[in-house]
Amino acid sequence: MANKPTTNLKFKTVINKNTFYFFNQDYEQKYEGYLNSLKEILLMLKNEIDTKGLKKKYFEALLIDKENGLRALLALTGFSNETLKRLTTIIRVVNDPELSKLVYKDKWFQNDDIDNLTEWSDEKITKLIKENKYFRKGIINIFFEGSSIPFLTKTVPLFELKKLSISKLKFELPEMIDTLIRYKEKGSYSGMRENNPELLIEKILINLDIPFEKGDLSKLKNSAPDNKRTMDFIVPNQRKPLIIVESSFLATTSSGQGDKSKTEISIEKLIKSHYPKARFIGFVDGVGWYVRKGDLKRMVSAYDDVFTFHKDELRRFEKLLIKIFL
Repeated sequence: MANKPTTNLKFKTVINKNTFYFFNQDYEQKYEGYLNSLKEILLMLKNEIDTKGLKKKYFEALLIDKENGLRALLALTGFSNETLKRLTTIIRVVNDPELSKLVYKDKWFQNDDIDNLTEWSDEKITKLIKENKYFRKGIINIFFEGSSIPFLTKTVPLFELKKLSISKLKFELPEMIDTLIRYKEKGSYSGMRENNPELLIEKILINLDIPFEKGDLSKLKNSAPDNKRTMDFIVPNQRKPLIIVESSFLATTSSGQGDKSKTEISIEKLIKSHYPKARFIGFVDGVGWYVRKGDLKRMVSAYDDVFTFHKDELRRFEKLLIKIFL
């Protein structure tokens, strides 16, 4: 192609002509209107609760009468729409009697094929809330009483469980401040190393006194520099690995899950080519993978074996290490 700009010129174009932020003025106005509607909905709800007391029927009316009623309830509690969708999936999957009774599960959950269960869309959940009073009552009950259900206290992280507080529904000031803090700190909380389940793998290796390394596999670094990737655990070392572990725990879904599974398949081929004696192990877990079964099937096909962070699976991994190294 004639007169193709140089890399340096293209670089300077992005630097010198950078607009820093993009916004559509019309969309900004429209979205401000949406935000204002949520605020007005919550102010009216607060006034009703302040004058008549906290009652579930006010929240039911909120979900029935207001187009953005569910969004307002989520904003009040700090519970994200994604978390609500994951929780709805978990409720459909598990058979905990107390939880099922709380959400009237037998009144709205029928004929689902658990093995091929997919996550309900926002539209499906909104439609059920409007049309099925038991599903609607169940959602309200989760926000009123969810934190008292033993299954949820054992399954939902405390950071999220604290959002299911009846004090938030009363608009109590300390709880409003708590919601603000959790909104602000959610990103930092999620990114903390202490919250990474890989630490459980590391702890097992350290307790068994089995050496391990992290980083690039040397042969891949030289032969496939564009396709190699940093490995989570290389046991016992990069020079002669016997076990190579990759970990993926997802509590949310993303469009990148399909690409990730394809990447793992290409890495598996490289490992088999350059390290035929090494086992490629995957730790794949989280409700984010549970609801993306197509991507999950491709993902697990890349590994020689797959584990989760369930205590039974961690014990199985420990036994595998003992069998190979001790």
